[in-house]
Amino acid sequence: MNSESETHRAITAVWKNEQPRLIASLTRMMRDISMAEELAQDALVTALRKWPETGVPSNPGAWLMQTAKRRAIDYFRHRKMAASKLEEVGRIIKDDAPDVQTAAIEALDDDVGDDLLRLIFTACHPILPAESRVALTLRLLGGLTTEEIARAFLAAEPTIGQRIVRAKRTIAEAGIPFEVPRGAARAERLSSVLGVLYLIFNEGYSATAGDDLIRPQLCDEAIRLCRILAQLSPQDTEVHALLALMELQASRTAARTAKDGAPVLLLEQDRTLWDRELIRHGLTALQQAVDLGGEDEPYALQAAIAACHARAERAEDTDWQRIAALYARLSAVAPSPVVELNRAVAVSMAEGPAAALPLIDAIRESPALKNYHLLYGVRGDLLSKLGRHTEATLEFRRAADLTRNAREKAYLIGRAGEGA
Repeated sequence: MNSESETHRAITAVWKNEQPRLIASLTRMMRDISMAEELAQDALVTALRKWPETGVPSNPGAWLMQTAKRRAIDYFRHRKMAASKLEEVGRIIKDDAPDVQTAAIEALDDDVGDDLLRLIFTACHPILPAESRVALTLRLLGGLTTEEIARAFLAAEPTIGQRIVRAKRTIAEAGIPFEVPRGAARAERLSSVLGVLYLIFNEGYSATAGDDLIRPQLCDEAIRLCRILAQLSPQDTEVHALLALMELQASRTAARTAKDGAPVLLLEQDRTLWDRELIRHGLTALQQAVDLGGEDEPYALQAAIAACHARAERAEDTDWQRIAALYARLSAVAPSPVVELNRAVAVSMAEGPAAALPLIDAIRESPALKNYHLLYGVRGDLLSKLGRHTEATLEFRRAADLTRNAREKAYLIGRAGEGA
């Protein structure tokens, strides 16, 4: 019984790692994501049936791939499609071939990395709504189940399932080629890919709703996928910069919440809990982006800000003047009210709350921040430091009313009570 349980655990671990590669390779062959998923699932079912008896193969990923490809060939034969399909990869299946399946499998072998890159670009095609790109990416490349994606984003499982089904149908009906685009189209799609990965990361890093402040699984998946992209697109500055940003931010995960789950502010965190290995990786990725000429790109500037925090062994060692300057540069290349809000925080640390409050008031009426709880939380903090406690209390209460995250709400209500 224990041996069988260990085998099933091994299968689960192998599946988690190999599922994206299986689906990517099979999608190249089938030109149909849904069919590729079905064939990959067939291979998993076969493994669940056979491996408890025969043991886990020495190369389980190759075993799954071979099994899935053989099922694909059987599918083609059954529908008399083998010849036309296999011509695409330079081989024709003939019924009288002595070992047609082995030959076909060899013909279908390709650089798995290229397949993964194609799948990432397909799942993040701009034709899909942003929420569908996220769900499809997590399903195909993150290996998450529909239930896990629904739980992570606090959505109904049928809703997530429908998004995934619609996304695959849209890709099929639009005839989107399974390829990495070139030139301007690639630049547009790469931006979409990176935007999806950062959206996934941010939802994990600071959950918009629910009882937990962070969902590390989503952060881990976004980083893992970005690392794949960095390996496959080594000359893209934005990829390295986003990877640096996510790794540097994720390095603080263990210190961001107290034992009871309450949030711990950056300046109050125990920095000995920060993950130094992630910081090292993040700083290396940032340097790669800089060396490639991407120093002033938005992700690189945000990563440089995160690096200022990572390099400070104590909160009081933080170079707030540099952070404020970096936010000013970021505001110039990617202006937004949220960037200005963050710049105001940096200015308050560098020059004091009196210098920062006018910056907050300048964006206070921005439509984009109307229901953004952090605007009121930051303004409440500045007013509190200036001794304007009655006004601060009102801002903290408004922020608490706007957030849907239980941990943040409790923290903000506590801050409101301080000035009451």
